[in-house]
Parts: sequence; C-alpha cells; structure tokens
Amino acid sequence: MARYIGPKSKIARRFGEPIFGPDKVLERRNFPPGMHGAHRKRKLSEYGEQLREKQKAKFIYGMLERQFRIFFERALAKFGNTGELLMQMCESRLDNVVFRLGIAPSRAAARQLVNHKHIEVDGKVVGIPSFLVKPGQTVSVREKNRNMVVIVNSLANPRVAACPWMSWDEATMTGTFLRVPERSEIPENIDEQAIVELYSR
Repeated sequence: MARYIGPKSKIARRFGEPIFGPDKVLERRNFPPGMHGAHRKRKLSEYGEQLREKQKAKFIYGMLERQFRIFFERALAKFGNTGELLMQMCESRLDNVVFRLGIAPSRAAARQLVNHKHIEVDGKVVGIPSFLVKPGQTVSVREKNRNMVVIVNSLANPRVAACPWMSWDEATMTGTFLRVPERSEIPENIDEQAIVELYSR
C-alpha cells in the first residue's frame, strides 16, 4: 500500500508542530513551506480546520484515507465517544504498539519491522501493521531478530515515554498490551472531535 515517503520536515512545518518527532528543521523554520510561507497568514474556515486535523492524524499514524475512514466507521458503530474510540483504535494498531514499546524509533520503522515479519503477537508472527492488538495480548521481537541494529539501538535510546497501558520485559523483549488507553493518556495533539464533525457532514 502506498505511503508518504517525502520530506517529513515539510509536513511538520505545514502543521507547525513536530508530528513525526523532534525536528531540527522545524525548530529553525517554524512556518509553512513555500516562498510565501513566512508571510502568508490565512485564517482557515471551519471545514479547513476539520480537514487539517484529519490530515494530521493520518500522517501521524501513517494511514491512507480509505483505511482511516474504515477505522472511523468502526468507531462510529461502537457505543461510546466516537472520537475517543477512533484514537484508541489508532493506538491499538500493531505498528503503533511496536513504536510505543520502544522497539522501533518511529512508526515508519515499526511498520517496516512488522511488514518484514520481525514481530510476534502471542508468539505468532503477524505481518499486518494495522492489526489491532487486544488487551492482554503480548507483542515481542522474534528470537532470531533480537540482535538487529535498529531494534538494539532503539531500545538502548528510548525516545518515547513509558506508557501506563503497556508493560515491557527487557529480558525477553516482550511487551504486554494491558488495556486500551484513555484519551487523556494519548499524547498526540489531535482534535478528534473535529474529525468526527468532518465525516458527519
């Protein structure tokens, strides 16, 4: 499936925040890209703000429109706050869980590890990044892949704060998805209600 592989700093500058992690370019040039980026200040319409939040969420979690829409429809079909349910489903994706556990330095790297079948769920290899991890399930690195440089370096230099809804066993390189996180625990700066309003138009 196609993914955005262009300059990440350009996208971060569009949103004015480091949505892919620390960004030195954004720190120096905190304004939209383009020759008029530093001077043009347009006020977005309500629709524009809603669209912006949806695009930001898609870039953060590395999802395309079709899959993101499917997630929204699944959240809409459940009982509860649709926006919060959507965020919880995004956080439950296998590639995101691998990233949150610190096995990979970014979601893109985590997606690649999953695609290349380096990750197991409950002891079985899963090669689908969008696989939804359920509470109680374990996520681990395949034994033969535990010495991979990207994994060893990522675990040695964690860039993600510990998540209270997951636990990690360093000896076995296994994490447990203890529970679905509360919205207040998810650090991403996304206005999920704006996304719900956009899709409800």
